[in-house]
Order: sequence, then C-alpha cells, then structure tokens
Amino acid sequence: MGARHKARKRALDVLFEADQRGEPISVVLAERAGRGDGAANPYTGTLVGGVVEHAVEIDALISANAVDWTLDRMPAVDRALLRLATFELRWGTDIAPAIAIDEAVELAKELSTDESPAFVNGVLGRIATAPPAATA
Repeated sequence: MGARHKARKRALDVLFEADQRGEPISVVLAERAGRGDGAANPYTGTLVGGVVEHAVEIDALISANAVDWTLDRMPAVDRALLRLATFELRWGTDIAPAIAIDEAVELAKELSTDESPAFVNGVLGRIATAPPAATA
C-alpha cells in the first residue's frame, strides 16, 4: 500500500468520523491530534483541507452527478469517498483523474457495500467529464 493510498484512507477516516458525529472536521482533527492520531502524512492534510475549503462546490458537483440519489441517502462511506475524490478530480494538481477514480473505487470495494464501487465509479466518471463551468 502506497503512501498516498494510506493518506487517502486516513483522510476518509476523518471525513467519515466528522460526518457520523455531526461535528466539524476541524474538531475531529483536533481531537485526533490530541490523541497523537492526526494527519501524519502531509497529503492527508491537503485532502481534508481541500474538502473543507471546497465543501459547497464539492457537494453541488456530487448532487448534480449522482443520478437518483441525494447526499443524505448515500451510505456515509460513499459520501466521504465521493467528497475526497471530487476534490482530487477538480482541485488536485498532481493526480490523473483515472488514478483518483481508481483509488476511490478500491476504497469503496474495501470499506462499503457491494454496489458502492459501481456507484462511486459512475458518479466520479460523470464529474471527471463534466465541463469546469459545471462547478460554478
């Protein structure tokens, strides 16, 4: 498992925990840091910070491209994965779209429902091919 894969998984853990607890991501990060379990890899911090910074745009992109699904109806793991990968697709400067999608699908296979990998792949595929103007 590569360093970036581990960083994505750790970022996913933070996003998932914050979502489940209904807490701001900054609170979860502070608590984890207090336990010595903060964003050990700088890329984890980049991912989490990017999701926080672009949260409104990210959720709008996911909502627009998740056919017949609302954010609230999605499994929490899928929602966190989609947020993470959408940040990488739209604002990541050093990652190919295919890699961002593949990483999200692999994490969905590992951590979510049997249907999640196909769902995550479909939503991210639509986001990756949507024109940048669709993010406004």
